Amino acid sequence: MIKKIVTSLCLFLGLLSFAQEGSSSPYSFYGIGEVRFKGTAENRAMAGIAVEQDSIHINLQNPASFASLKLTSFTLGGTFNTSTLKTDSKSESAQRSTLDYMAVGLPLGKFGVGFGLIPYSSVGYKIRKFTDESSTTGSTYTSTGGVNKVFLGLGYKLSSKLSIGADVNYNFGTIEVINSQLIENVQSGTRETNSAKMSGVNFNIGTMYQAKLTKTLNFYSSLNYTFANDLNSENSRVIVTSSESVTVEQADRTLPFASKVSLSAGIGQAKKWLLAAKIAVQGASDISNSYNDLSNVSYERAESYNVGGYYIPDYASFTNYAKRIVYRGGLKFEKTGLVVNSESINNLGLTLGLGMPITGTFSNINIGFELGKKGTTSSGLIQENYANISVGLSLNDKWFEKRKFN
Repeated sequence: MIKKIVTSLCLFLGLLSFAQEGSSSPYSFYGIGEVRFKGTAENRAMAGIAVEQDSIHINLQNPASFASLKLTSFTLGGTFNTSTLKTDSKSESAQRSTLDYMAVGLPLGKFGVGFGLIPYSSVGYKIRKFTDESSTTGSTYTSTGGVNKVFLGLGYKLSSKLSIGADVNYNFGTIEVINSQLIENVQSGTRETNSAKMSGVNFNIGTMYQAKLTKTLNFYSSLNYTFANDLNSENSRVIVTSSESVTVEQADRTLPFASKVSLSAGIGQAKKWLLAAKIAVQGASDISNSYNDLSNVSYERAESYNVGGYYIPDYASFTNYAKRIVYRGGLKFEKTGLVVNSESINNLGLTLGLGMPITGTFSNINIGFELGKKGTTSSGLIQENYANISVGLSLNDKWFEKRKFN
């Protein structure tokens, strides 16, 4: 039954992921758009913590984790986002529903394989600039698209304590930015469409280590390194007026991404509780393109700091379902690396979540809640106050068992 569900969802969501509008943030105009969280709903509910060598949950942040899988696992998740965008003088609201990930993990003895599809970045906003509220003279800026990532990873368990892994990612997608100039009493204005077709490959390596500190207390750690890479952008620009359409030649660009390292460590009792912290650092990456290369925009080193964990009252309880629920929470602070009008664009968030087991199986449904603030109203910028509800499904079963009876 689970195999049929997986096949159907793969076909449906594989198509959905290319068509979705995954952001409403005006900051998604810069670079390659708003970079999405790389992880499952259960990790997101702990502010991005994914440090345990889990046997039934896929960890998308470290390929070494695939070696710990004991069951074939399929996971997918999505998020409903509502945001209030505010300046010093006014505010607007926006909503989005997105697919966040779809992946499969296969246990192969000491090896483990993972593959899937993750939207890497999203662009999606609409900005109107008119002389006054009633005027029809002004301009509108809209954008759609983003970059998707398909990955294939391999993990290997060197010992019961230590695993290593690597994955390869193919990044692809199209970003389209439209600038429309409107003039009162003129039927057709001028429209400029910038299109960027992205493609590139990048690699990650990782390791995970765990050890017993006491009879019940464990130490967990995770280290992941993403190599520096380039994203190639084939650019085009078309200007349409009431009388003609003109294609303006645009130079293609290579967008350089600096290397990134993330380190996590925590302590806890298996299937009972966990408290962990994570730090990630990426060098400054000037990833402006031909349509968003502005003098008031620069890029600095990106950093994130996360603290989170979970608590399970009684993992093996047969009589009380609430005691088997996983209760998660966390805090995060992120320097996105984007600087606009000399202001660093930062992201601060609080996360909570529930992991609800599906009775009679190793599968579970994970729900996460996130409240946060991104950006600032200083220097004429926009502050985003957002709320996210994430839902993830983790289906786990044995797919490759030898028949004992004919």
